[in-house]
Amino acid sequence: MEKKVLILGSKGMLGQELVRVFAEGGYAVTGWDFGDIDVTDTVAARERILMLSPDVILNAVAYNAVDLCESDEAEAKKAWRLNAEVPGELAAVANGLGAILVHYSTDYVFDGEQETGGYAEDADPNPLSVYGRSKLGGERSVAEVGGKSYVIRLSKLFGKPAISAGGKESFFAKMATVAHEKGTVSAVDDENGCFTYAPDLADATLSLVSDEAPFGTYHLVNEGAATWYGALRTYFDVAGIDTPVTPVSGDAFPRPARRPKDSTLRNTKRPRLRSLREALAAFSGKIG
Repeated sequence: MEKKVLILGSKGMLGQELVRVFAEGGYAVTGWDFGDIDVTDTVAARERILMLSPDVILNAVAYNAVDLCESDEAEAKKAWRLNAEVPGELAAVANGLGAILVHYSTDYVFDGEQETGGYAEDADPNPLSVYGRSKLGGERSVAEVGGKSYVIRLSKLFGKPAISAGGKESFFAKMATVAHEKGTVSAVDDENGCFTYAPDLADATLSLVSDEAPFGTYHLVNEGAATWYGALRTYFDVAGIDTPVTPVSGDAFPRPARRPKDSTLRNTKRPRLRSLREALAAFSGKIG
């Protein structure tokens, strides 16, 4: 019998890739997005999930307006509800079903003050922003419930545009548009970290679940840390875009939320994802 997987946030940048790879992997896939379920309605969401009775729940729902929630108290409450409280509630539902929960977190749970080498999965978090604290809250609420759960930290997700209402477009796609319209672009060159290609993360998630890897926290990012400037230069190179890119400091783009200066994540537990350059080539359509 096919195992049933429920994907929450199924029309997002990551969610749509999860739907594809789990269906291709032989799972019976149900995808719900904002129009299908309100995960903040604890009772109704619980009843709906229990009726479906999935074997695996993938939580790709998140509040990610990093700067808005830093400067707006009402938005901060929304971030805490969706990012910190809901994951724990989903973990409890999964426990009741004997199901696996996969929850996605972020490099923003770290402060960027590491000395060398990047953060391993067991490094001590110290978020700098409201968003980062809300995501760390989600990690902890899942851990407090216990059970069969994976927490996957990713960083700077990119991929095809989300098909959900209000879904974000990738940084690289935005910059390609700016390059076409203005003939020049600037990008921050003093914030180092990893990037994550949504199809690669979806594949790695399927592998994690199908391999029955030990439950716990994982870092699944493309290999090769870069600044926004460095990554954009690489993207323009592989995509054949000759627009010049100017490196600037983060101060050139005033933002309410503090960003970690170096949030590089180290994957010490699972097969490594392909390099950032290869992922960007795939994103640009230059390779498969």
